[in-house]
Amino acid sequence: MTGERAAEAAGRRLASAGGLELAVPECVKGIGAVIGEVDSPHLIAGVRVEPYSIYPDDRGYFLEVHRFGRGLAAEFPAATTQISAAVNYLGTVKAFHYHLHQTDCWIPVKGMLQVALVDLRLGSPTFGLRNTMYLGTLRPWQVLIPPGIGHGYKVIGSEEAVLVYLTDRFYNPRDEGRIPYNDASIDYDWETQRK
Repeated sequence: MTGERAAEAAGRRLASAGGLELAVPECVKGIGAVIGEVDSPHLIAGVRVEPYSIYPDDRGYFLEVHRFGRGLAAEFPAATTQISAAVNYLGTVKAFHYHLHQTDCWIPVKGMLQVALVDLRLGSPTFGLRNTMYLGTLRPWQVLIPPGIGHGYKVIGSEEAVLVYLTDRFYNPRDEGRIPYNDASIDYDWETQRK
């Protein structure tokens, strides 16, 4: 394997739980595959994206965030699903986080985010792959992020961003790991690409 995919042997071990083994891959500087279609063949294994509907009228707009038992988070159990929101100022970078057990479903509802994903799962067919998605007001997509996928974002555009997110279990700090946004092995390029 060359380029975007890193060899498993090059990975720096992070954590493990059950059958999930995580490592930081060695990547070349860049942003990985830019995902512009919900059925892109370049999506990291297990990551899913789906548009959500916005209903504008002369008063503003309405959007439906989630219906339990339907959509990307259909399998999330009602008894343990947590719904949260984060307001982020322009230029903010929050990255990278990962979970050993928790699945996230992100719905950016205001502003624009540059979402960065990296597959940390040893043994995954897409280990070391990075995805970039530009989501929010101009591309109303939600994204399902399974355990073992490093995830983060940068607020881009001209306004603050609001991210609503569902998790399939209540927040547990022991389940969350962090990698610095500027980790030299992941080597994600947070700079503007089209200068």
